[in-house]
Amino acid sequence: MTKILLTGKNGQLGWELQRSLATFGQVVATDSKELDLADPDAIRRTIRRIAPDIIINPAAYTAVDKAESDTELAMAVNGFAPGVLAEESLRLGALLVHYSTDYVFDGSKAAPYIEADAPNPQSVYGRTKLAGEQAIRASGCKHLILRTSWVYGVHGGNFVKTILRLAKERNELRIVADQFGAPTWARNLAQATASALSCWQSKNWDGDLSGLYHLTAAGRTNWHEYAEEIVRLARKCDPAIAAKLLDIRPIATQEYPVLAKRPANSVLSNGKIHAAFGIVLPEWRDSLAECVREIYEPTDMAALRQ
Repeated sequence: MTKILLTGKNGQLGWELQRSLATFGQVVATDSKELDLADPDAIRRTIRRIAPDIIINPAAYTAVDKAESDTELAMAVNGFAPGVLAEESLRLGALLVHYSTDYVFDGSKAAPYIEADAPNPQSVYGRTKLAGEQAIRASGCKHLILRTSWVYGVHGGNFVKTILRLAKERNELRIVADQFGAPTWARNLAQATASALSCWQSKNWDGDLSGLYHLTAAGRTNWHEYAEEIVRLARKCDPAIAAKLLDIRPIATQEYPVLAKRPANSVLSNGKIHAAFGIVLPEWRDSLAECVREIYEPTDMAALRQ
C-alpha cells in the first residue's frame, strides 16, 4: 500500500486531505508538534523513520502581515523546509506535492497568470513561498507544486468564517473591491490532489508530469463581491443575519492599510493542469454555496471543531 506523509493535518487543507487521501493509501498525518517544519533535522528524522512513497505538504506560515516582521520563521517554514522535503523525496524516490500561492505575483497583469509568467512577489510571505518553489525545482525530485488562491473551508479560520462572524456583530462592513482573485474551497483542492495522484499513478508515475501547476476555482471576483455572496448565502441559513440590515461597502485598497502588499490581480489560469490531468474545479460561487450550507448544517460533526 502507498504510504503518504501529510504535514499540517489541522489546517483547513490538511484536514480535507486526510479524508480525500484515505482511500488512496496509508496516510501518516502530522501537525506542527509532531513535525516542526522550522527544524530541518526534525524533518529529516521524521521522513527517514516513516519512509513514505508520497510527501504532501499543505503546511505553511500563512500570517501574511505578521510575516513582514517574522521573516526568519516565515522563511524557515515556507522557503527552507520545502527544500529539505524535496531533498529527502529525491533520496527516497518519493513524490513531493507542495502548495504555493498567487502571492508570488505582483498583480500588475490584466489577464490570468500562467505558470510561465515571471513571479514578482511584493511581500515577505510571497517571497518565502517562491523560495520554497525554487528549492523544490532545484532538487530534481519528482514533484507537483500546486499554486492556489484565497483558500477557505468548513474547518479552520478563513475569510468566509470571518465574514459570517462580522455579519452578526456589525451593521456595516467595509471590504476591499479592487483586488481580484478566485476563492477556492479546500475540499476541491484536496479532491483534485487525489485525482491528480490517481492519474499520475495510472501512468506509472511518469516523470513528465512533474512540475508547477495552477489550481483554483473557476471564475473571478473581488473581496467585496465575495463578502456579499457569503452574506447572501448566510441569510438563507442564519435567522440572525437574515433579519439584519447590513451595509457592505466597497472600499479601495488604500482605505484598508495592512503591512503586506497584496496583488491587485491574482487570478490564475488553470489550463495546464486541465491539459495534464483533466482537472477542472467548479465555479467559485457553486463551491462557496456548498461550503456555507455545510458550515450551518454539517454532515460530519467533526467539521465543527475549530
